[in-house]
Amino acid sequence: MAIDPEKEGFLREFGEDYGYPNAPKNIDELRATDFRRLDDVAYLDHAGATLYSESQMEAIFKDFNSTIYGNPHSQSDCSVTTSNIVDEARRQVLNFFNASPREYKCIFTSGATAALKLVGETFPWSSQSTFMYTMENHNSVLGIREYALNGGAAAFSVDVEEVLDLDQPDSGKLAIRIIPHQEQRRSKPRFLIKEATGDTYNLFAFPSECNFSGLKFNLDLVNFMKEDSYEMFESSPHHRGNWMVLIDAAKGSTTAPPDLSKYKADFVVVSFYKLFGYPTGLGALIVRNEAAKLMTKTYFSGGTVAASIADVDFFKRREAVEEYFEDGTISFLSIASLHHGFKILNALTMPAISRHTSSLATYVRNKLLDLRHANGHHVCTLYGLRNPEVLCNQMGPIVSFNLRRPDGSWFGYREVEKLASLSGVQLRTGCFCNPGACAKYLGLSHLDLLSNVEAGHVCWDDRDIMNGKPTGAVRVSFGYMSTFGDARKFLRFIENGFVVLPPVARAIHPVTEGADRAIARYFLKSITIYPIKSCAGFSVESWPLSRTGLLHDREWLLKSLDGEILTQKKVPDMCYITTLIDLNLEILFVESPRCKEKLQIKLKSDPTISGKEEMELHSQRYEVQASSDEVDDWFSKAVGRHCTLIRNTGSWSHSCPIRNKSPGICRDLATRLNFVNEAQFLLISEESVADLNTRLRSKLQNGSHEPPTEVTPMIFRPNLVMSGGKPYIEDGWRNLKIGDKYFSSLGGCNRCQMINMNSNSGVVHRSNEPLATLASYRRVKGKICFGILLRYEDSTEHGAWLHVGQEIYGNVD
Repeated sequence: MAIDPEKEGFLREFGEDYGYPNAPKNIDELRATDFRRLDDVAYLDHAGATLYSESQMEAIFKDFNSTIYGNPHSQSDCSVTTSNIVDEARRQVLNFFNASPREYKCIFTSGATAALKLVGETFPWSSQSTFMYTMENHNSVLGIREYALNGGAAAFSVDVEEVLDLDQPDSGKLAIRIIPHQEQRRSKPRFLIKEATGDTYNLFAFPSECNFSGLKFNLDLVNFMKEDSYEMFESSPHHRGNWMVLIDAAKGSTTAPPDLSKYKADFVVVSFYKLFGYPTGLGALIVRNEAAKLMTKTYFSGGTVAASIADVDFFKRREAVEEYFEDGTISFLSIASLHHGFKILNALTMPAISRHTSSLATYVRNKLLDLRHANGHHVCTLYGLRNPEVLCNQMGPIVSFNLRRPDGSWFGYREVEKLASLSGVQLRTGCFCNPGACAKYLGLSHLDLLSNVEAGHVCWDDRDIMNGKPTGAVRVSFGYMSTFGDARKFLRFIENGFVVLPPVARAIHPVTEGADRAIARYFLKSITIYPIKSCAGFSVESWPLSRTGLLHDREWLLKSLDGEILTQKKVPDMCYITTLIDLNLEILFVESPRCKEKLQIKLKSDPTISGKEEMELHSQRYEVQASSDEVDDWFSKAVGRHCTLIRNTGSWSHSCPIRNKSPGICRDLATRLNFVNEAQFLLISEESVADLNTRLRSKLQNGSHEPPTEVTPMIFRPNLVMSGGKPYIEDGWRNLKIGDKYFSSLGGCNRCQMINMNSNSGVVHRSNEPLATLASYRRVKGKICFGILLRYEDSTEHGAWLHVGQEIYGNVD
């Protein structure tokens, strides 16, 4: 076997921690037998959701196929079987946290979020209560603030630091310092002596591991809040009453579950799909018995009452903590499957999982920190390492970062995510539902955050850089089945895609005699019209121009009943809907393999159809007209879902971009448009396509695992295809003339995954090509451009046509 120097170096440093050498299966055996679906993928979003194993699912279905599990709210044999397995699952969960059943109870919920919500809505808030939480907290924890504030309590976030204990400066011991942020209240506090003493309860919430940065908080915080909080708040009204502690262990439990025999938190939440991938939709609240006595709820349901009377105001709740809070029938089949997940973790052991994942994360952090551009500037900014004073034992298996260009500007995290997918790397970007950590590490002020929101930025959108600052980060996270190969594939993706190396000297070849005097000529090779957005088009030798581009191009679209615009991204079978317009008959013909009858739509508006209405799409307002019920029924059958055909009868812009003299990438908002994404026309060069195919063939010869790909201009859905000249000559044109008609270039067309869809043999296939290859050499400022967008400049001229064979004159001035 060939020596792998990279892996050898990794094992020299981390070999004692990596790979489970003492488990029934080491990491290579585990991947080969239980995770074969990961052969070509580096899955690095285990903080979002880890993966289930094949043997785990086989064991679950074998169990389900051999055992009858009935509703546990009964006394039948199958119901008793379910009750027994549920009781055993509770014991397993408590044992996982080393929690004594005498001191803690396990309440099953629909997830960690539901567990947190249960704490918020049942906690004994009062006007003297305080809800305190670390800045690094998930939105699901922050949501508890609503219950606190509505209950009259105060709420504020804090930063937690370790500092040298000044009372014992020579001991080296550290003291805890809590730095509060602004207090929030919705009502003035009422100072009642009784409330201010034993009847006041406060809640402190923190994560065992920050899901943004990977920082692990020291669990001594639990004991500090319970034993020493009076000293911390001595001069503050928040010292009143009893402090209770909540640990969000949804992320931290995947490698280091809190030991509740040492750190007696009152509430701990866990999510099982983060532990072992399946089941989803199931979590638990681990609650101390003393804390459970203080939780109050209003609603009762089946399973939570011992008795009730329908026509009298009477009911009696069940006394067991679990039955008191688990409304309705619990997800007993999901609970029954927990045993098989815990079996995997127990076989590997949690300390070994922690060491294994930590070795990979540490290796990746070190490699990212070492990356430099050719000018010596750092490529990567890591989050979570720059504040060593923050109270934490160690870093979890999360690496959170952003990337910079050589000039110091940021690569957008969405660009990184899109290119990662093309490279077989699955990672996560954004703020990861942790706005406090995001703002803290990215240096975003309240003004920045509010400004971004007012500008339209919301979670999961594409606005990754605003006012020169990232709005989120890139995160990779490792799970128990992650390998060195995953880490290496990710690092190579970063090195190949984002590190700018010194230019390679190229040989200069002599120019062939007379070549410098040759003048390239360009001709219009084909014209294609797409009457219905995202459906197939048709090619013609000649076609009239209009003020919206080619006459009737993308004049119609399909819209679902809930208002969603249908495209091939969501409905790939739309590519099989073919169209043809007969200008003499003034009819649009439409065919689909799902419909026996060919549909005929008259180009002249049907006066029997109801009136027009307005809609907005891509910053354009349109006056549109719906179609008849018969037409909508035909298209609903063709696409396999209910939809309606909409026709544009007029459009106008209500905003315009800032324009300058240089060609760029923008949507044409100053022109009347049909239902196009960006501009009236898309022009593609045959020579540019030929160059792309050469690169695709070269990639295949160099060992690419992608199937052979040979693309034609039509996969880009162009209106105009030209021939002649050099590849990509069109990129430099500011304007051009086709025949005697003038057009302006609006810049390059940003490509997306649509061009990776192949509909050969009646089946739509998706791959990474050709977008992955285009990304390797056509990427500029996060955009992967191919082809140019055009605007017709003589839109007021009547009777103008384009003809195949017309000469094209490009102008770079």
